Amino acid sequence: MIGKHFIFSMGALLLSIASITTARAAEKVLIATYGDPVPAQMAAHDGKFSKATGWNVDWRKFASGTDVIAAMASGDVSIAELGSSPLAIAATQGVDLKVFMIDYVIGKSESLIVRNGSGVGSLADLKGKRVAVPVGSTAHFSLMGALKHAGIQSNELTILNMSPDQIVAAWQQAAIDAAFVWPPAQTEILKTGKRLIGADDVAKWGYPTFNVWVVNTKFAESHAQSLEAFIRAVEEANQAYLKQPSAWTADSQPVKSIAAETGAQPDQVVEVIKGYTFLPLAEQATPEWLGKAIPQTIKKTADFLVSAGRLAHASDDYSNVVDLKYLNKAMK
Repeated sequence: MIGKHFIFSMGALLLSIASITTARAAEKVLIATYGDPVPAQMAAHDGKFSKATGWNVDWRKFASGTDVIAAMASGDVSIAELGSSPLAIAATQGVDLKVFMIDYVIGKSESLIVRNGSGVGSLADLKGKRVAVPVGSTAHFSLMGALKHAGIQSNELTILNMSPDQIVAAWQQAAIDAAFVWPPAQTEILKTGKRLIGADDVAKWGYPTFNVWVVNTKFAESHAQSLEAFIRAVEEANQAYLKQPSAWTADSQPVKSIAAETGAQPDQVVEVIKGYTFLPLAEQATPEWLGKAIPQTIKKTADFLVSAGRLAHASDDYSNVVDLKYLNKAMK
């Protein structure tokens, strides 16, 4: 009996050691995000990305696109979430990356909020006012697009470069009249303000903004199957939301998982997620998006950033920034 017990114990021990060795052997992959409350965060919380890809995924939250670009340029980050404005900067500067998937199209998640009592009831009323925005961000691109649409010159108002945290502080001190920003800063200033326009409105005027997933080129080539699995995991999470968005309430498990992963309150998750548009893979691959329109939008964004003094020059063509082969294979 002792010998039999010993054999079983040794077997269990060997299996345990094998499991630990396998876990340690999993490649650690650092993925950069902004921590936005999106369906993919649910999958991240539930460990679905590690299971699908075989990677030991290290999710790292970054405060800005500038920080993400630096991390990718240094080689610390292989996969990252990136807004369309930082993307244009990275692509122009020659950072080794490829867009392989759209994260989401920005809607009212980025909006121009005006202070109650500021006297701003339309875009025309912004003349002479103090408007804060993180310069070089997608919100900045939206703000300038809105001003151009309204025929307002940038020197007809005061545009202040502030981070989201600085915007909240300045708002509380009544130092600004309006701000183009995203949650949670947007949520906070809405308590004493109102939404004038959203990025979805500006998109209709010819200035769309979006977040994409980008990957280091060499990493993608050597991890093609895992990258395709990553894409499918994002798609599965997005489809879970798209099939029944009304079921994603504050007390639902998906929302609770997103809240736990991001640190946002469940009711905030419900509100913020409504401001995003999640595109099915088949739609992303069309000329209206990754197939043609996204490279054109990157070019348009880069030209804007040159005029805003954020880039010294823009490239003539950005079609090589998008690589559809991983997304196409993921759909098969």
